[in-house]
Amino acid sequence: MSKIDVLVVWPNRPEQMKILEETYQLHRYDQADEQGKEAMLDEVGERIRAVVTTHGGGGFPESLLARLPNLEIVCCSSVGLDTLCVDKCHERGIPVTNTPDVLTDDVADMAMMLTLTTLRRFLPAVNWIQDGSWVEKGMMPLNTAIKGKKLGIVGLGRIGKAIAKRAEAFGMIVSYYSRSPKPEVDYANYDDLVALAKDVDVLAPVVPGGADTQGMISREVLTALGPKGYFINVSRGSVVDEPAMVELLQQGSIAGAGLDVFVDEPNVPAPLLTMDNVVLQPHCASGTYETRGAMAQLVVDNLAAHFAGKPLLTAV
Repeated sequence: MSKIDVLVVWPNRPEQMKILEETYQLHRYDQADEQGKEAMLDEVGERIRAVVTTHGGGGFPESLLARLPNLEIVCCSSVGLDTLCVDKCHERGIPVTNTPDVLTDDVADMAMMLTLTTLRRFLPAVNWIQDGSWVEKGMMPLNTAIKGKKLGIVGLGRIGKAIAKRAEAFGMIVSYYSRSPKPEVDYANYDDLVALAKDVDVLAPVVPGGADTQGMISREVLTALGPKGYFINVSRGSVVDEPAMVELLQQGSIAGAGLDVFVDEPNVPAPLLTMDNVVLQPHCASGTYETRGAMAQLVVDNLAAHFAGKPLLTAV
């Protein structure tokens, strides 16, 4: 019995790739150059029944979907789906899966790490030792306490709630923005982003990327955050007006930022690289062995469920 043909737009973790290689006939689209990709699609496009991909590693564009007439399922090893043509897949009756839940804790940890590192000026303190300032100048300037600070979370889903729980443990006061209140929590709810930004010390969007959230953290919102306010982003670079954010940081119109995501990754706006009130991470909030392994396993398990005629674990 011949193996099912699977197109790999982006590879999984090594352990899970080994499982996929043993189970399916893999076609490594990710390893081919542009000419090779075209040749591969011409040769096997009609045979492909499943696609393995991820948000930031190629996604799944409509142009590729059009080349796969017998596609049955798309399995994405990320939560974000804005680089995948999900609606077009659904129009053809093709299910799409992602990997929610398993990365919640790591992303929430990153949000708190960025908050602590930015407000407490952890990196400048390291530099204060390394460049000899402690010896030459004495104690470094004071920084900002976490306890008692007001945290405004934009989008109170799974990750937002996990961040809120951690923030409360540090003595922060949590409020959130949502179009509809979350009756299961006691935090203050805002239906206006500018009003939320005015009332908090730290603003953290935790929303998906895509057209619906493009630029929702606007210049107006950031300006409302003010010169004593901090911006923390572990969601998507597209949710913030990045040029406005950079400009306001340069002007001192907001106090600082902790950023794991950017608009044009891996390219980071050059001014951010030299600001000592900005902490940067290379979109690695979920980047632990444990979480990436769990995400990769969900891809394997969703594929297995589909071809066994069982319910998918994490269909979107």
